[in-house]
Amino acid sequence: MASSRRSARPAAKPPLKGSISLQTPLGAVLSESRIRLLEAIDRVGSLNRAAREVPLSYKAAWDALDTMNQHAPEPLVVRATGGAGGGGTRLTDYARQLVALYRAMESSQQDILDRLPGVPAEGDAPALRTLIRRMSMRTSARNQLACRVQGLTDRGGLVDVALDLGQGDVFVATITPASARSMALKVGDELYALVKAPWVQLRAKAPRRQAGRNRLAGTLMALQPGRTHTACTLQLGGGLTLEATVPNAEATTLRPGTPAWAEFATDSAVLVTFG
Repeated sequence: MASSRRSARPAAKPPLKGSISLQTPLGAVLSESRIRLLEAIDRVGSLNRAAREVPLSYKAAWDALDTMNQHAPEPLVVRATGGAGGGGTRLTDYARQLVALYRAMESSQQDILDRLPGVPAEGDAPALRTLIRRMSMRTSARNQLACRVQGLTDRGGLVDVALDLGQGDVFVATITPASARSMALKVGDELYALVKAPWVQLRAKAPRRQAGRNRLAGTLMALQPGRTHTACTLQLGGGLTLEATVPNAEATTLRPGTPAWAEFATDSAVLVTFG
């Protein structure tokens, strides 16, 4: 009697999953559950209902929100009591940017994990060291700007994505239609734009507007000269900063505390979505 046997197949390696927790000496400030709490507050407009969604007890949700508020430089929520609508809780713009930053970091982390070969076998020290080295990857882009899609313009082969940084600062990232489709971009989406500092030029006088070039006004906060190039920090109107690295000869016209204008090509911004 012939025996039926299935050919043995190697067990698939379990996928790698990560989590992000921002710590202080007093404990975790940001974690997945706290970010989900903020997202739920944004959806339902009530701390009590948001706590049930996470789920957390009302006290645990209140304590988490209080801890985050104590460590944040700006309020995370605005509360309204009474009135015709019965009051409620809503996120501030700062809190939405914080959530966007967390989700962007989470997405970048998972993208790295998805590219790794899997969980190393028990006792496989070389594989574990390789895994740790790969997980230490960082982006070289000095500017990682949280923004919201304000508009999409198809130019027939290219798409201009208008991005709102808040407080009136808007710039454009030019991408291909295929990229816009694969990222499923739409007005209102929150994402990150990465712009390398050497791609940013600084001017002491307002440059004329040109097609394919972004222009953002701000105040020059710091200059750090190097042997051949100077690192510059420009504070924009909404409080965000933009980093630039310019040749020393170009930096001679720049002075800290004075108005300055940043210029960079619309196709030099790399967009990162999350969620």
